[in-house]
Amino acid sequence: ISVKWTIQDDSPPKYSHYDPATSRQLLCDQCPPGSYVQQHCTASSPTRCAPCPDQYYAEEWNSHEECQYCSSVCKELQYVKQECTSTQNRVCECVEGRYLELEFCLKHTECRPGFGVAQPGTPESDTVCKRCPEGFFSNETSSKAACLKHTNCSALGFKTALKGNAVRDNICQENTDTAPQKCEIGMYRIKEEWSEKIPLITVKMHVSALMRKYLAYIDLCENNVLKHIGHPNLTFEHLNTLMANLPGKKVGKEDIEHTMKLCQPTEQVLKLLNLWRIKNGDQDTTKGLMYGLKHLKTYHFPKPTIQRLKKVIKFLHRFTMYRLYQKLFLEMVRNQSKSVKVRCV
Repeated sequence: ISVKWTIQDDSPPKYSHYDPATSRQLLCDQCPPGSYVQQHCTASSPTRCAPCPDQYYAEEWNSHEECQYCSSVCKELQYVKQECTSTQNRVCECVEGRYLELEFCLKHTECRPGFGVAQPGTPESDTVCKRCPEGFFSNETSSKAACLKHTNCSALGFKTALKGNAVRDNICQENTDTAPQKCEIGMYRIKEEWSEKIPLITVKMHVSALMRKYLAYIDLCENNVLKHIGHPNLTFEHLNTLMANLPGKKVGKEDIEHTMKLCQPTEQVLKLLNLWRIKNGDQDTTKGLMYGLKHLKTYHFPKPTIQRLKKVIKFLHRFTMYRLYQKLFLEMVRNQSKSVKVRCV
C-alpha cells in the first residue's frame, strides 16, 4: 500500500523585485485583490499592502504600486449593471431593447412580417432575422417573435378554407355553420386588398367600393356575435357590474347610461366592450371578458347571460377575425374617418 501526501500551498503568488539596499533580486509576496503594493519587500521585511481607495480597484493578485481607476459613469441609454468596488470595475450595459455598437446603444432590429427572430438581440448583439420557411408565418413586426407554424386544420378536424403564407396563418373551416369562416376569410382578404390598394388609389369611387365591401364583412361578423349573445335583457346594474369586473380602465356609468339609450339590448354588451377596448388599447378583449366572467358568479349575475357571454368568448377565441377586425377598423378610421358611417357598435 502506497500513501501519497498532498500539501496544499496557500502562500501568496510571488513577484521579482530588485532590492537596492542589498543589490539582490528578491521574491516578494503579491498583494491580494482589492489592494496594491504600498512598500516592496526587503531582505528583512515582507511586502506591505494597502487597500484600494474609493473609485479604484484591483481584480487579481498584483505587484502594482497603485490600483486601477474605475470607468467613468455610464453613457446615454446605459445603466450600471455592476457598480465599482475595490475588486471589480464598473460595468455598464445598454438598456432593454438595445445593443452596444461602436460606443452607441442602438435599437434592436425588428423583424418585419414574413420574417421571424432566429436569434434574439442581447446587450452586445443585434437581433438576427430569418425569413419564415415553408409552413411557418409571422404577421407582426417584432424584435422578439419567432415564426409560428401554420395551424394544421386537418388535425383539428377542419378543412383549410384559406391556405396560409409567410405572413398569414391557415384559416380553418368547419363543416357546419360557415358564417364565422366567411367572416374571417373576408376580413383577411379585405385587409390584404386594403393594404395593397390604398397607396395607389386616387379615385374616390374605388375607395367607396372597398369601404362598402368592408362594412358588409363587419355586418357579417357582428351578426354572428349578436347571435351568440341572444337577448340578454340586462339591467343597468348588470351592465355596470360587468364593466366594473373587467381589468384595466373602467367604462363609466355615464357611458353605460348613454349606451342603453342609444343601442338595442342585443347591441349594448358589444358597444360597452368596444368602449372598454378603446380605453385599454393594450389589452385583449377576449381575455378581458374571460377575466370579468370569473368574478361575476359572486354578484348573482344571471346564469343564462353568463352562458351566452361564454359562447361569445368561445367564438372570439376560436376565430382570429375579431382581433383583425379591431386592428383593421382602427387603420381605416385613421385614414378614412369621414367615410365610415357612425354605428352603435
